Amino acid sequence: MAEEKSEAKKAASGWISTAVDYGPLLIFLGVYFYNAPDADSPNAISQTLIAVLTSTGAFMIAAIVALGLSKWLTGHVSKMLMLSTVLIIGFGGLTILLRDPFWVQIKPTALYLFFGTVLLIGWWRGKALLQWLLEAAFEGVDDEGWLKLSRNWGLFFFALAGLNEALRLSLTFGGWLTAKTWAFLLCTFLFSASQIPMLLKHGLDLGEEDEAEANDTPTEK
Repeated sequence: MAEEKSEAKKAASGWISTAVDYGPLLIFLGVYFYNAPDADSPNAISQTLIAVLTSTGAFMIAAIVALGLSKWLTGHVSKMLMLSTVLIIGFGGLTILLRDPFWVQIKPTALYLFFGTVLLIGWWRGKALLQWLLEAAFEGVDDEGWLKLSRNWGLFFFALAGLNEALRLSLTFGGWLTAKTWAFLLCTFLFSASQIPMLLKHGLDLGEEDEAEANDTPTEK
């Protein structure tokens, strides 16, 4: 019974984390495309700017609300969520203050370059900083596995920064927003999945052993 409650709590925590991570982004998308003008609108440029500023303000508010919900529902705020929220508020504030979409578009690049640099410096010095950032999300992984994961994610973050810049420079704001959302989700999912075999070699616990032990336990007759 205790194990079932623990598993249910983990599942609930996972859904909360997903909602906190992607909820503000979905609000950002929804508000922008709701306010975005038609391509043939005579005031398309000014209306696009209004849509950008409105969605950026909604993004900032949603990020703060998500931070509060994470603290209220889970009792803590992850370090990555805290830093991401700070950057959203900082670059979002610049976007609204200077009325320039550049700042909200450059935020992902700055975030990924920062995380990539931190992780690779930590890996170079023999420290798996990703473990500190994720707060031991992968149970059972040994130190070598965490080091490899930190290195791989550091390189991946640099790749995402490059991808964001390529999309930002080649697409309209709306095109960038759509492409960034789906491309980054797909790339992150595929990359995360590609790391599982390596983590399994370094002790990743998927809970299968516990389930096997439970199935092998003799029952009373």
